[in-house]
Amino acid sequence: MQTIASPSSAVIDAPNEESSGLIPDFTSDAYKDAYSRINAIVIEGEQEAHDNYIYLGELLADQKEDLTKLARMELRHMKGFTACGKNLGVEADMTFAKEFFKPLHENFQTAFKEGKVATCLLIQAILIEAFAISAYHIYIPVSDPFAKKITQGVVQDEYLHLNYGQEWLKAHYEESKEELIQANKVNLPIVKAMLDEVAEDASVLHMDKEDLIEDFLIAYQEALTHIGFNTREMARMAAAALVF
Repeated sequence: MQTIASPSSAVIDAPNEESSGLIPDFTSDAYKDAYSRINAIVIEGEQEAHDNYIYLGELLADQKEDLTKLARMELRHMKGFTACGKNLGVEADMTFAKEFFKPLHENFQTAFKEGKVATCLLIQAILIEAFAISAYHIYIPVSDPFAKKITQGVVQDEYLHLNYGQEWLKAHYEESKEELIQANKVNLPIVKAMLDEVAEDASVLHMDKEDLIEDFLIAYQEALTHIGFNTREMARMAAAALVF
């Protein structure tokens, strides 16, 4: 099974500056206040991702080497985003970020302890990666030059992580299907709540909530299609979980 090869979707069609509004004032107090939480979210998200891939390596011993490589990428991302905050003179609000990820963190840990590989992969390699990719797509056109360079490199890696989850779940689709449907029902509403919670701060950074939701849904639905779900099944999964 191909695990961490880069998929064709790694070509980024990020919105241009005209469609995203004017570039924000990176030096304003309002921007720095919002950035303290957004930056913390991406730092904590990369730390969570690192830890989750290490845990997955315990469940998938034959894939441990590949999963360790993915985990190391996440640590590099975390260091890069930490540097982005320092570049703007902003201290990341890590207390906020840990609470932000707490529901998904707890659900991943529960699934890990129960040995539910498909649920763990849906949470980390599909939902969280699709969330991250959508956020990075929307952020890149309105980011400061230092952060833009960092984020462009990170988003390419995130496609590798999404691809890993897609390929494993595709290869184990039949035995994982019902577990994935249930995991979607539990965890997709959490991601919706996360998008809602971050919307106000994202707006200060000139990241539109509707753009974030649209980009997330596109990435998530494409992943589910690749895994094996058809359009009718995905519609039922969305209806069972939430209405965006």
